Amino acid sequence: MRHPKLPGLLLLAGAIALTGCTDSSSDDAPKPDYRLAILHINDHHSNLDESDASLRLRTGSDDTRTSVPIKLGGFPRVATAMAELSARHDNVLKLHAGDAITGTLYYTLSEGEADAALMNRVCFDALAVGNHELDSGDAGLKTFIDHLWSAPDCRTPVLSANLSPRAGSPLGSDSVRPSVVLERGGERIGVVGLTTAAKTQNASRPDPGTRLLDEVGAAQGEIDRLRAQGIDKIVLLSHLGYTQDRAIAAQLSGVDVIVGGDSHSLLGDDSLKTFGLAPVGAYPTAARNKDGDTVCVVQAWQYSAVVGELEVLFDGNGTVKSCSGQPHILIGDRLGTLQGDALAAARADLATQPALRVTAPDTAAGTVLADYAEQVKAFGAEPVAVAQQNLCLRRVPGTKRDASRSKLDGCNQDAHVIAHGGDVQQLVAEAFLLQGQRFGGADISLQNGGGVRVDLATGPVTVGHIYTVLPFKNTLVALTLTGAELRATLEDAMQSVVAGNTGSYPYAGALRWQVDLRQPRGQRIGALEHRNATGQWVAVDEAATYRVITNDFIAAGQDGYTTLGTLDADRREETFLAYADAFLQYARETPILTRPATADFSTQVFADTE
Repeated sequence: MRHPKLPGLLLLAGAIALTGCTDSSSDDAPKPDYRLAILHINDHHSNLDESDASLRLRTGSDDTRTSVPIKLGGFPRVATAMAELSARHDNVLKLHAGDAITGTLYYTLSEGEADAALMNRVCFDALAVGNHELDSGDAGLKTFIDHLWSAPDCRTPVLSANLSPRAGSPLGSDSVRPSVVLERGGERIGVVGLTTAAKTQNASRPDPGTRLLDEVGAAQGEIDRLRAQGIDKIVLLSHLGYTQDRAIAAQLSGVDVIVGGDSHSLLGDDSLKTFGLAPVGAYPTAARNKDGDTVCVVQAWQYSAVVGELEVLFDGNGTVKSCSGQPHILIGDRLGTLQGDALAAARADLATQPALRVTAPDTAAGTVLADYAEQVKAFGAEPVAVAQQNLCLRRVPGTKRDASRSKLDGCNQDAHVIAHGGDVQQLVAEAFLLQGQRFGGADISLQNGGGVRVDLATGPVTVGHIYTVLPFKNTLVALTLTGAELRATLEDAMQSVVAGNTGSYPYAGALRWQVDLRQPRGQRIGALEHRNATGQWVAVDEAATYRVITNDFIAAGQDGYTTLGTLDADRREETFLAYADAFLQYARETPILTRPATADFSTQVFADTE
């Protein structure tokens, strides 16, 4: 239909009026709130199978609780949980906060291929580079990335804003990116990767010339770059540790969410303690960024046992209005041998705790895993010893720095473990001492706590268990140190622990001490004693020399053991003995494994910082 021609001025005025009304309406209309769900894991360390664990459950009508065996985690359960939880939400990110590899025979035998195959069943939207991704150098990380990108329908971005590969590195310029921008529901979300710098540089094996840059500067630079593009929702995918994540939040502008790893922290409600678990903080933990805005901080424990489900509500300006969520601890539906009323009571008890999620393994993921499991089974099935009791894992004594490390019932609350540290770490140190005495002679052994990876549960111990306890390709080195250098080495390790690297905590055979981390550097080690050839404990003579057997990793000054790295070549002797084989030989010759005598534990007294 044709309209009568309007006078030009009237038409122009009308157009101006209409334009003004439209612009005003558009400017004044606020953007709606936006809801994002983040599903996440971290630190699965090639733990692809379910594991044996226990929960303290009610099995009767009263409040009495009984330790009930369960099956915990496993990557097929992770795949199920990821799929089922994703279906609840419109806008979902699936993130892995690093340390996907090293820790079990799956990695030893496949160099990350098995991990990649299972991860690709989930198809993560991003993976942060953890320190253990660089345990086999730049080439080792590149091999894992190649496995990860071999799937035709999944190409997970691998992120680290502060990893700077050397010139000519196998990583090239595109294997690891600082960040990725993901679109969900019409909104763009920036995900920035971050790798713990000092630990990776000193406690892993990046190539010479590959550098780990300052975390705060690298993260802020990438956040600023993304925000300059108009991206107002920023997730930091961090492999720094729970304590460090809360600290870095306050140093960064523009960060909204920190999805973390490295410290193996179980977060959740305090009611989980009733079930025998040891959460170290709330899920999510609320922090503040440098701008004073809310930052949601989360982590999902370890070893394929938990999938975190974080829900973040943003306002129209991209500022966090609220965050909520739940860790999902993945368990099987069988509860030991319970039957009848006891089984019904236990299941009713489980139903009261939403963090405990009975989850069936994903069938397709289980099929993928089965092929790799056969290879591992064939290699690791040979029995070599029996553990007379649970040999608990703990890096640092006390209750502050490593309180949720163990997955065995009672270990995290064990008074001896809290007072003196990990049973399995101490046993490994004793094994190294025996091996060192046989090959060239040794007075003392030394092992970093983080180099020992898992507990040993009561019962048979196989080759596979041994190689899971000590999964790295380290060898033993004999060093000649003065007593003064021994003390300095221990002080180096304690400084690294105080700085946040729990893996540096030392364990020793035929050497014991008292620790007070409240003291300044150089004064934290007291009552330093050596068990001499007659079995007597005597004060270490700082002018005397001692032959020390240790692993080649810390012998090179890694993991904060700076003094060891300064020793001349004439005070080093390579034994070329694999450190896992040393423990294997010990287990074969000591078929009944038990906690060493308290007097032989390296840490006799421990006091933490205030």
